[in-house]
Amino acid sequence: MSEQVLVCRSDELKEGAVRVCTIGDVEVGIFRHNGGCHAYKNVCPHQGGPVCEGVRMPQVEDVIDENGLFVCQKFNEDDVHIVCPWHGYEFHIESGEHVIDPKVKLKKYDVVEREGQIYVAI
Repeated sequence: MSEQVLVCRSDELKEGAVRVCTIGDVEVGIFRHNGGCHAYKNVCPHQGGPVCEGVRMPQVEDVIDENGLFVCQKFNEDDVHIVCPWHGYEFHIESGEHVIDPKVKLKKYDVVEREGQIYVAI
């Protein structure tokens, strides 16, 4: 059975922010995205880098015209990625899955937000 550990007040984690904290012997990153919170172990499955300390950026998409020709690139703000600072591995912020291989995932923790507080279930 998991224990819910208080991380911070809800107003301390603004939209687009991350808070990295230690819960027991596990370092966890809690992200505020689209009004919700997502928590992951701060370890990249590639080579153990501090993934939650990486930048967050929208998916870059190619725009192709009706003739199959490249027009430009654009950001997809609906699909934000966490980018590991060590080797650039990218993970979807909402699922923790690698953007190319969904079998590669960040260790995800449940987040509960109630009465103005954010808790992570470890």
